[in-house]
Amino acid sequence: MEAIQVGFLSLLPPIIAISLALITKEVISSLMIGILSGTLIYALNTGLNPIVGTVETTFQLMANRFDFNIILFLALLGALVAVVTMAGGSRAYGRWASSKLKTKRSSLLATSALGALIFIDDYFNCLTVGTVMKPVTDKHNISRAKLAYIIDATAAPICIIAPISSWAAAVGSNLAATGAFESDLAAFVSTIPYNLYALLSIVMVVALCVVDLDFGPMERAEIKAQAGNLGAVDAEVQEHYKASEKGRVFDMLIPIGALIIFSILAMLHNGGFWGDDPAIAGNIAAAFGNCEASPALVVGGFAALVVAFVLFVPRKLVGFREFMGGITEGAKSMVPADIILILAWTISGVCRDLLSTGEYVKGIVEGSAMPAFLIPALIFAIAAFLSFAMGTAWGTFGILIPIIVPVCEGIAPELLVVALSATLAGSVFGDHCSPISDTTILSSTGAGCDHIQHVSTQMPYAITVAACCFVGYIVAGLTKGLPTAANIGVTLGTSVVLLLVVLVVLHKFSLKKVKAAEA
Repeated sequence: MEAIQVGFLSLLPPIIAISLALITKEVISSLMIGILSGTLIYALNTGLNPIVGTVETTFQLMANRFDFNIILFLALLGALVAVVTMAGGSRAYGRWASSKLKTKRSSLLATSALGALIFIDDYFNCLTVGTVMKPVTDKHNISRAKLAYIIDATAAPICIIAPISSWAAAVGSNLAATGAFESDLAAFVSTIPYNLYALLSIVMVVALCVVDLDFGPMERAEIKAQAGNLGAVDAEVQEHYKASEKGRVFDMLIPIGALIIFSILAMLHNGGFWGDDPAIAGNIAAAFGNCEASPALVVGGFAALVVAFVLFVPRKLVGFREFMGGITEGAKSMVPADIILILAWTISGVCRDLLSTGEYVKGIVEGSAMPAFLIPALIFAIAAFLSFAMGTAWGTFGILIPIIVPVCEGIAPELLVVALSATLAGSVFGDHCSPISDTTILSSTGAGCDHIQHVSTQMPYAITVAACCFVGYIVAGLTKGLPTAANIGVTLGTSVVLLLVVLVVLHKFSLKKVKAAEA
């Protein structure tokens, strides 16, 4: 299948899918209709049969975009959660954590800290943090929507500013391909201080954890949670198997620790840390940059299940047949997430591989005449729109970085680093709040939150941060004549202060609306 140019029509599939998802609150049918609309456009423009060609193209593309490793990792993780719950590990951990983390604030901060610590890969982050912290946040009546937001806001935003991560490798390879930088790692590091969306997302998470400044749909979800309605939609294993009363805290910590350790070791192994390449062997940063995360996660998930088996079955916390049944139940609980993820990959393929959505946006960028100081802000907005529509940050900065470098070198070379940072920031923003983004899907899955509720509650937060970033990039463009350190200080300072002020104002406005509704 060769990509075609269809102009504005290339934007219709994601617009249709996102609009239907927000209207109907049903994501699977919305994604499927969006995919079929895109393959129908492709069929009509390539002479294929409108019916047979549309269906064949859909499932051929679905097969090509299918990442079996991620699907398998989801199944293994679901199985691990199930057997740990059956063994009583989750219950014991919940009791222990409740005794140590005695306030809502401390449990929220612990959740965000764990999200920040798992910076190697966003998939790994989304699913692991949710698995570990759900018992804790449930004890303090924190809504699953709030948990999903914290997971999502400390996944991609952390990975995009971590020099040792799968994201750093992807960004570095795109930067190196432009030929504008001698070192892809040095180029990546230079973008970190100007990656306003990532930095401001972290500031917002900390502010919401320390001070109650919720607003909008999230505030309503938190009010319901305090009344006992957490909004949980994940399958409870206890409905099928009674949790053991003999479980201990280490029955949860050891399997999760094994998952983390074996996943990291597998990443280093397939990245060549113990290989023969002298440029990579023995170099942790280079090995992480060269690794493939998804097959490493599968190895980590399988190893963690083996550890759980050795830990639980000989001690008779669960029987052999119960353990195997738990694996089946856990894998089944991940089927809805698997379906959504496959459909999200497919609609991304429709945009990128069939209808050339990226090329259409590229033409808009190249044909525009913009003042130099507005370049970073406009690039941020374009990257955000494209990433939101396609549901992929990697695809977005892969498309835009080769465009941005020559544009900036010709118009404002002093803004090159700021513009590249804006590209990465906009890509992460779109990926963060798009209903068809894989990290958005995995965050709601990991938190056991309804997917559409997660999207609708976190979107006002993400948009608030993005608006402050847009202002920050205008400031960066206006102060481009200052020394780099001063420019960073003014840009970051303005953005952070603006975000905190907006947070306080929005919280007071939302609180006033809630009180009026109660009255």
